[in-house]
Amino acid sequence: MADAEAEKLAGLLAEAHARTLALIGGLSDVQLMGPRLDIVNPFRWEAGHVAWFHEYFALRGLDPAHRPAIAGADALYNSSTVPHDTRWILPLPDRNGTVAYMTRVLDAMRAWLAQGPLDDRARYLFRLTLMHEDMHGEAFTYMRQTLTYPAPATAGRTPENAEAGPHSGDVAVPGGIFRLGSEPGTLFVFDNEKWAHEVWIEPFRIARAPVTNAEFLVFVADNGYRRRELWSEAGWAWRTLAIAEHPIYWTRDGDGWRVRVFDREAELRPHRPVCHVNWHEAEAYCRWANRRLPTEAEWEAAAAGTPVGGTLAPGKRKYPWGKAGPNPARANLDGYALGPVDVAACPAGDSAFGCRQMIGNVWEWTASDFEPYPGFLPDVYADYSQPWFGGTHKVLRGGAWATRGRLANCAYRNFFVPERRDVFAGFRTCAL
Repeated sequence: MADAEAEKLAGLLAEAHARTLALIGGLSDVQLMGPRLDIVNPFRWEAGHVAWFHEYFALRGLDPAHRPAIAGADALYNSSTVPHDTRWILPLPDRNGTVAYMTRVLDAMRAWLAQGPLDDRARYLFRLTLMHEDMHGEAFTYMRQTLTYPAPATAGRTPENAEAGPHSGDVAVPGGIFRLGSEPGTLFVFDNEKWAHEVWIEPFRIARAPVTNAEFLVFVADNGYRRRELWSEAGWAWRTLAIAEHPIYWTRDGDGWRVRVFDREAELRPHRPVCHVNWHEAEAYCRWANRRLPTEAEWEAAAAGTPVGGTLAPGKRKYPWGKAGPNPARANLDGYALGPVDVAACPAGDSAFGCRQMIGNVWEWTASDFEPYPGFLPDVYADYSQPWFGGTHKVLRGGAWATRGRLANCAYRNFFVPERRDVFAGFRTCAL
């Protein structure tokens, strides 16, 4: 008999599988392959890769004698060895074959879990592959946006105060010693969060909420994209090559603006956080506004820290609001809203310092390069973090509306190159 933890994991894996099917559902055979772009994968390849990852790292990782569900899967789906540009020309299973492969792997995972209690290695590997599927679920969502596909069928319970309006102003965060990263004993930790270590933080002031469309629109109207002095050398080179004049999905509508949301045009909501901006755009806005991006240590302190006697307390919170898990009153997560909500929404999710939406709604760019924490060692999925260190990627924090709630927490680190603006990313600012 499986223990309670194994039964729960089996249920979560089945739910993640159903979510993946919903995210690739409703697409034609042509759409499931899509155009060859650097920032997307073929949906059909990526769905098979998710199943392969479960099988390779969990089933085969625990039992080297496990027989793969399809022959030659490594040559098709191993992202570490299969070049990106070849993924459109591989002899992939068709739609039905891909779904059948996903289902066979899920059945094998659930059968393994039904055998008995989990040891530490099994516990880690099953959670790793679950979280991996969750991350690809978010990628499926922003790929649908990138390719002008219809919105996915993930709508559900959303924050009740989605039209709550703006939430301006700063909060003060005291300085002190802060433990950046995840502590041992956490249920599941990615390797780049290991381990919490002491850093010194000077007192700073940070915005209560992310920058809104209305606020960013003033930057656009003030010729922010054309003023060379606002941009770094790398940022200006990107802007020039991209011929960027405004956020990627905005379009002029007479004297106003509209925005593309999946395959439809919608009004630009002024109090929604600006989304689909890259690190260079965020940096230029900060220079224009006489502000700056927070470091990731500052961001985590503002999200997870608590004050005591005019300094940062020794401990910190898993979530900005405390220990309890996310719900729609606290955070806009899990893809249910099919987009961001106003920045004043979800007041129950405020941090101890009064920062709102540090989890959910949009990812938030930080000033920090993606680098290892002291003593870093790669986990079993060695290519998850280590290849991307070295200053090529910037850290994002907090999660977006399409991020799964079981994935997001104050210590979770995301990372992208500073040119990427297809992801659900915005930013909040700090006072100089």
